[in-house]
Amino acid sequence: MQTNFSLTQLAEPAMAASEKILRTCVHCGFCTATCPTYLLLGDELDSPRGRIYLIKDMLEGGKPATPEVVKHVDRCLSCLSCMTTCPSGVHYMHLVDHARTHIEETYRRPLSDRLLRSVLAFVLPYPNRFRLALLAAKIGSPFRPLVAQLPRVGNRLAAMLDLAPALLPNRTVNDRPGTFPADNRAREASALLQGEAAPARAGRVALLRGCAQSVLRPDFNEAAVRLLTRHGVEVVQAKGEGCCGALTHHMGKSETSHAQAKRTIDAWIAEMDGDGLDAIIVTASGCGTTIKDYGFMFRDDPAYADKAARVSALAKDVTEYVASLGLMPPLFESDLVVAYHSACSMQHGQGIRTEPKNLLKKAGFTVKDVPEGHICCGSAGTYNILQPEIAGRLRDRKVANIERMRPDLIATGNIGCATQIGNGTRIPIVHTVELLDWATGGPKPAVLEGLGGTRVLEAAE
Repeated sequence: MQTNFSLTQLAEPAMAASEKILRTCVHCGFCTATCPTYLLLGDELDSPRGRIYLIKDMLEGGKPATPEVVKHVDRCLSCLSCMTTCPSGVHYMHLVDHARTHIEETYRRPLSDRLLRSVLAFVLPYPNRFRLALLAAKIGSPFRPLVAQLPRVGNRLAAMLDLAPALLPNRTVNDRPGTFPADNRAREASALLQGEAAPARAGRVALLRGCAQSVLRPDFNEAAVRLLTRHGVEVVQAKGEGCCGALTHHMGKSETSHAQAKRTIDAWIAEMDGDGLDAIIVTASGCGTTIKDYGFMFRDDPAYADKAARVSALAKDVTEYVASLGLMPPLFESDLVVAYHSACSMQHGQGIRTEPKNLLKKAGFTVKDVPEGHICCGSAGTYNILQPEIAGRLRDRKVANIERMRPDLIATGNIGCATQIGNGTRIPIVHTVELLDWATGGPKPAVLEGLGGTRVLEAAE
């Protein structure tokens, strides 16, 4: 794509990076075939190619964002399916992130939009505030029909109430900083059978506690801690760590997201420079995609460029790390059929496609790919609140594809997907790590209790 940015514009690092991305695009249109909003709406401006034209015109012309640009950029899920499809390597993620920041800085949204976005940014990244908000949602849920009738924001407030869980999980030990020592008993027994000596520790990792996930599904990280320590890994939850900044980053609130990210970077650097870390483990793939991009986000920050790059280099999805360790043999045989939903941030954002499925198969489960697995479920951070109609259509499409396979359960690696899909089906949904933990000696996930024990065939000898 030909561009005409001025030298003054290109002197700004963010603009120079976006200009380089724009010049990579060759207008081929392959991205339209895999873009969820284009598939639903059929509007060229709701495709990656169309948005690229809008963003180019806005940035190149030095223009404030217009309502039309805002409408179509807001409709983008940042699912990044277009990046997987693109034969030219257009880094759409960095381009649309820049556009969102530009929109936040140059466009004055209607008051109702500003208030809602401010509330989401103020509440979701902070577990204590989020917990209180969910309690308030439980009180307000009987009034949903009235709330839905409110002008401009009624549909979005109703979506917030719909996503709130009926029961709020209790706080756990994972709510606070601490260290979980490696448990070498299983590894030592395995090594003894092979006539080998097991090392004292397989590794030392930091585990992102997370914000929304720690409130909605603390069992995800509990399973991760059990699985990792059982494999001889010491797990630390760093003091001072907070939200990774992903939620506010994708809302264009770069100042807020950078402040949140810096706090977490500092917490992990302290561990890296202290007792050392072999990896930074993330159980929410949406967070993992952002953390792995810290090096780019802070590339021009003299105080954080090096630290951010160090953190990004160590960041790994939990399945990515467990695959490198080698999963223990399962303790039982199972005939449970698992529909594996690969989150967009997992397959498109991080390029992790085979590791989770291979681990589940190694753990003894029958794994089925979901038809149209590359199409987003509609969660996308706060998208299912800010764009509830489109998100609802994508959820229904995803659920229909899953239910067509008649699985016993669904596994995924992202809290947003688990919440979104779980709100549209009665099929139990768990994190991949919960199944790996169960298969290697952990407890059966609570949401699977209704399946009974008849599908477990026999203990492995």
